[in-house]
Amino acid sequence: MEFSILTLCYLVGSVTFIIGLKMLSNPATARRGNLLAAAGMAIAIIGTIFLYEDGGKKLGNYGWIFAGIIAGTVIGTLAAKKVQMTAMPEMVSMFNGMGGACAALISAVEFDYLYQAFKTMDAQPLSEFVSFGHYLTIIAGAIIGSVSFAGSIIAWGKLSGKIKDFSFKGQHIVNLLLLFLVLATAAYAHHSASSAANIPFFITIALSLVYGVMFVMPIGGADMPVVISLLNSFTGVAAACGGFLYDNKVMLTGGILVGAAGTLLTILMCKAMNRSLKNVLIGSFGGNAAGGGAKGGPQGAYKEISLSDTAVIMTYAHKVMIVPGYGLAVAQAQHACHELEKLLTEKGVDVKYAIHPVAGRMPGHMNVLLAEADVSYDKLEEMEQANDEFSTTDVVLILGANDVVNPAAKTDPSSPIYGMPILDVELAKNVIVNKRSMKPGYAGIENELFFRPKTSMLFGDAKKVLQELITEIKNL
Repeated sequence: MEFSILTLCYLVGSVTFIIGLKMLSNPATARRGNLLAAAGMAIAIIGTIFLYEDGGKKLGNYGWIFAGIIAGTVIGTLAAKKVQMTAMPEMVSMFNGMGGACAALISAVEFDYLYQAFKTMDAQPLSEFVSFGHYLTIIAGAIIGSVSFAGSIIAWGKLSGKIKDFSFKGQHIVNLLLLFLVLATAAYAHHSASSAANIPFFITIALSLVYGVMFVMPIGGADMPVVISLLNSFTGVAAACGGFLYDNKVMLTGGILVGAAGTLLTILMCKAMNRSLKNVLIGSFGGNAAGGGAKGGPQGAYKEISLSDTAVIMTYAHKVMIVPGYGLAVAQAQHACHELEKLLTEKGVDVKYAIHPVAGRMPGHMNVLLAEADVSYDKLEEMEQANDEFSTTDVVLILGANDVVNPAAKTDPSSPIYGMPILDVELAKNVIVNKRSMKPGYAGIENELFFRPKTSMLFGDAKKVLQELITEIKNL
């Protein structure tokens, strides 16, 4: 009877994961979907703790289990409440890394269990006692989880500005060699003597951690959304391996969903940035050092525009397109931006937002930011839609975006972002760029757009500028 109830708990958990994931596709239902999936996970966890039996024995160790749950809940809640929206990508990377570490530890514990059981069989290889399928599940979880953990920590450090890009000539060859060594030691552990199989196993984990670091280190800032989604898929696959090991249906379902969603998102990000998935896997793309094109000095004279002139141009425009970027997030200006949008709409201006797939520091960063300010989802246009409308747009207001509107992606083959699809803002009649200064964007390269005849610079903190712009428009 208890087993049937536990199965029902797992079924409820799996169904809520799928429904919750579906609800995440729409900003209007995303919050409820997240809560629904979390409730399903809570049911699955409670069911496992109190109903799971192995040979008639309950789990036990309730003190350790609840101590871990309480500690994780407190730390997670405080971190989530404290984090600013600008730091959300770093938090996602950190939490994803913890998931990878958990999956790797599960595999390590399971391997140690087998090792302790068969280590007295000195001359016999481990493969005589542990099937290839079982060992493959263990080692896959260990390798993928370790890579995900190490890579996510490096991604967190790079996103937070604590770690700089690092690359050297032939790094992709070194990465491939590391990957070969990981697979070689993993295979050797399975066929080595039972009494010594633990040594190559933990060497495999150590090499996987090194590979995770080397895999992410050369990736340039502009390409971080890709690596975040890829590492997320790794964590899902590693968690699915744990589901296979424990024959846990809900863990398997959750891992497969995360792995599949992360993989699809990675493919979409690669397409959006014109990157090869193969190059992502060997860690040989996106490094700033790899590409020339980062022209050191200004490319010409730029012109500034006053707040009053900006207010007049936008008030009497028929169509305005707002392009949000990381600068908007840093300034916490999403609410002021929404207020400007509503004010212009009241004056008869058609206002929309152009969202680049990799704007910000992670996939969907701008969508989440604007949703927080209650911007209508109908106002958001993806890159393809926006590009079709720029030619009929009177004013484009760029708020802290840089690389995603840089024409060098089309004109400069030596640029690190060459080939990346961009928002064709220069097709509009007027382009107004709000930045703090003329410093390059996250990719570290000069933006040709700032020196184009149609472009005017509006310097200052995005939130302050928008608030003053709103005041100017109201006074017209």
